[in-house]
Amino acid sequence: MSFSRVAAELRAAGCVFAEDEARVLLAAARTSAELDAMVARRAAGAPLEHVVGWAEFCGLRISVGPGVFVPRRRTEFLARRAAALVPPGGVAVDLCCGSGAVGAVLAASAARPDLHAADIDPAAVACARRNLPAAHVYEGDLFDPLPPALRGRVDVLVANVPYVPTGEVALLPPEARDHEPRTALDGGADGLRIARRVIAAAPSWLAPGGRLLFETGRRQLPDALRAAAEHGLRPEAAADDDLDATIVIAARA
Repeated sequence: MSFSRVAAELRAAGCVFAEDEARVLLAAARTSAELDAMVARRAAGAPLEHVVGWAEFCGLRISVGPGVFVPRRRTEFLARRAAALVPPGGVAVDLCCGSGAVGAVLAASAARPDLHAADIDPAAVACARRNLPAAHVYEGDLFDPLPPALRGRVDVLVANVPYVPTGEVALLPPEARDHEPRTALDGGADGLRIARRVIAAAPSWLAPGGRLLFETGRRQLPDALRAAAEHGLRPEAAADDDLDATIVIAARA
């Protein structure tokens, strides 16, 4: 199948960046039959990253697979800010790690932290273990699977929590709504249900001066900052308009 035909099929299926995606598929396919199958899956609505098996994130190639949350470009802002805060040889935790994309950025940073990651979804954990071969990757709900010895020692705790309000999940693009786990998208009634749980437990895991970082929506930012302050953290907001990214950075006193 030629480039023009692949691009035409993707465009007909509603892919906005049909030409760019056609180049990715042509480079990934090893045979004509594999290319045909890939184009058919993408045209049927499967995320491009699931079709080719990887996503680009902060210049890294992150392995992803069916049923695993695809790291968003906006989350690169969260990852880079977290990586800049890890002290050399410090302890870092990637919570709600998904594929381990944020953790991979931390692992590749000059700090070379003692890295731990956790997610509740078995498929995500299997994927994260491929992307974080030198890290400790656990399966379980938030802090539950982390070693108790980490309490009070975490320098940077980064949590890519879901923050889409439950009532708005149905409005997400089909690629996300139909192909990614609900647990990675649904943030509860106001989008902060998981964030509040992380905030409440974070102070007992952070080292003195340690920081919690998480992504949120702009509408939720005032409530997120208030929740962090109510649990004794010193929160501040940071944003990247180009990436449409808003994060909270909350330090333990």
